[in-house]
Amino acid sequence: MSNPHNTIVEDVQAAIATGSAERCSSVAERVASLFIASAGNLDIEQHALFADVFERLVNTIELRALADVGARIALAELSAQLAPVPQTPIAVIRRLAHHDDIAVAGPVLSESPRLNAEDLIEIANTRSEKHLVAIAGRWWLQEIVTDALLIRRFPSVSRKLMKNPGARISAAGFSIILAQAIADPELAIATGIRADLPSALRRTLLQNATEAVKARLLASAPPHLYEEIRSAIAAATADAEQGMSRCRDFGGAKLTVGQLKQAGKLNEAALLDFARQRRYTETIAAIAELAKCSIELVRPLMQSLRSDGILVPCKAAGLSWTTVAAILDSRFVSGATKPDELTKLKNRYLELTLDEAQRLLKLWNVRAGASAN
Repeated sequence: MSNPHNTIVEDVQAAIATGSAERCSSVAERVASLFIASAGNLDIEQHALFADVFERLVNTIELRALADVGARIALAELSAQLAPVPQTPIAVIRRLAHHDDIAVAGPVLSESPRLNAEDLIEIANTRSEKHLVAIAGRWWLQEIVTDALLIRRFPSVSRKLMKNPGARISAAGFSIILAQAIADPELAIATGIRADLPSALRRTLLQNATEAVKARLLASAPPHLYEEIRSAIAAATADAEQGMSRCRDFGGAKLTVGQLKQAGKLNEAALLDFARQRRYTETIAAIAELAKCSIELVRPLMQSLRSDGILVPCKAAGLSWTTVAAILDSRFVSGATKPDELTKLKNRYLELTLDEAQRLLKLWNVRAGASAN
């Protein structure tokens, strides 16, 4: 009775000799099926034989794949067959994992148990975003691997990791994700409901979240996290209110702005620099001086949860939208105003006339004076 292993070797040699992609693909499927069926019973010599056969087949199919779509499909199918098998030769798995075509690399990156942390980190450091997304979906990931994935800062990778309960995330990794979540509601929600997110970081996440995100997060919270998330939302809201009402010392800001004015250098460019550097008190003092109103009038407009009030002194000062946008961005720790809100504010600012802004400032000044008396 003939040895099936010897028959396979003969078929592989014939397929390689002809250089036919179709023949190689057919043989590759047979080899993979035979290997999977006997993988647990192979001795060292037989395992080495299969390793050599797979290597030669992959070489031949790759050469044909440059010009043959069918060969590329065959290689992807071979990868899918071999990926879940623990005994697959490591050299073959590593070769498939590094392949440029994600259809070939993806199955191995997603589930092959033959890849260790060092393999995954190397690929995370060098391959494409799609390769990293595939790794992020593995059933178990160590922190050293997720750190390597997150350092590339692909939002798609962060979302995949946050939806993967088997991915362990370090404090440094969560810091990267929280920074991305400010402008990514879906990522914020997926992060907020993770059981392994430290309480302090959950509070930080909620401080930077919109009311819509907080509502969706609470609605999505699993039962065991509901009370913690609800308490964190309440604490974040209290922190925001405290931050807005906190008394600030404007003595130094008045001196800085006064010196600029005396030197003839207090202008929109100086104000823009203050805003971009998030020099809060100097920004308010400069707006007040350029709009010819008081710091006491500008400060509550900057602290208000509503963003449209601060548009009035900005228009009275004749500021461009670029500077106004930077001022809006500098108002809170949460960072940039959301794009849809920014568009509405821009339209409102462009519609507001200089005359209307000056009249409103005069009216507010009168009211402020009356309240003080």
